[in-house]
Amino acid sequence: MADPRVARWGEVLARYSLGLQPGHTLAIQAPPAAAPLVRAVYRAALRLGAHPIVQLSLPDLNEILLKAASDEQLQWVSPLETLVLERFDATLNILAQTNTRALTGIDPQKQVTFSQGRASLNQIFARRNADDSLNWSVTLWPTNAYAQDADMSLADFTEFVYSACFLNEDDPVARWQALGRDQQRRVDWLRGKREVHVRAPGTDLRVGIAGRTFINGDGKRNFPDGEFFTGPVEDQVDGEITFTLPAIYAGRTVEGVRLRFAQGQVVEATAAQGQAFLDRMLATDAGARRLGEFAFGNNFGVTRGSKNILFDEKLGGSVHMALGQTYPQTGGTNTSAIHWDMICDLRQGGTVMVDGALFMQNGQFVI
Repeated sequence: MADPRVARWGEVLARYSLGLQPGHTLAIQAPPAAAPLVRAVYRAALRLGAHPIVQLSLPDLNEILLKAASDEQLQWVSPLETLVLERFDATLNILAQTNTRALTGIDPQKQVTFSQGRASLNQIFARRNADDSLNWSVTLWPTNAYAQDADMSLADFTEFVYSACFLNEDDPVARWQALGRDQQRRVDWLRGKREVHVRAPGTDLRVGIAGRTFINGDGKRNFPDGEFFTGPVEDQVDGEITFTLPAIYAGRTVEGVRLRFAQGQVVEATAAQGQAFLDRMLATDAGARRLGEFAFGNNFGVTRGSKNILFDEKLGGSVHMALGQTYPQTGGTNTSAIHWDMICDLRQGGTVMVDGALFMQNGQFVI
């Protein structure tokens, strides 16, 4: 018997996250494993008078491309992808990998070349995201691969997903709106502040935020959501930080990442595991060594790390930072072919000061 929460999920995405209206065009991008949610969103979109199309992708095509393609082919951009980003009103990307380690054996330089080739798509996306002309969202359908990464059974991981997305609530939208109001109070308090100082074991980092805008992530762009983020001042990040959760990027896992910054740039980078991949990604381009994002995780339905960035970066009581591409609507100017989020859990002995005032202690907000 179908889980009624899937239909609820589709309705929330179509109505709340994507804000579909009659006549809107929607591109749903997903692998076959996500078919139940694809059907639910497709049905909900039609009920709202929208025009949905579905772009199904086979799970091993990226692996084939990265192994078999020439550099010219890796950098080629599909005109269909460009059309969707330029012309559609909304896009939904449903993640549903059946093997999260499929790209482990790929030459990292191939991944860098592929990322560099998509710079034009990143620019279109950044422009439309900044001017609010594109409604987009990303969500995740539970698979055995994600459950194994999280050291859970599929049943337990599925419940973890529903809990983090507030889909067990009678009215998930009301819960997301309440979280949004809670976060907006903190975003308003941060307005006009100049510096964030994060301290924790292995971490003593100062991040400039003067003149920057924090964005309230309330379940529209990411699903689940639950963060507020900004683009830090590019040359005002100093000190060191140790990321306590595994750093996942492009199908690779890097453990025990520690970065030292001087005047906004990474000047030392070490990893307990995955050093070569970390070094290669930092060499992607000039912007890869600077922060494009600084954020607070505020979804306390995400109670633990799962080795999946969509959930881990929302971990209640954490901060995360992304190397590379920034979000222009925050006032950030850093550009890069990468955007790599890394998480620092502050629930055990961490503090955050903002302009000398205590903002967070042991993962709990005090402002």
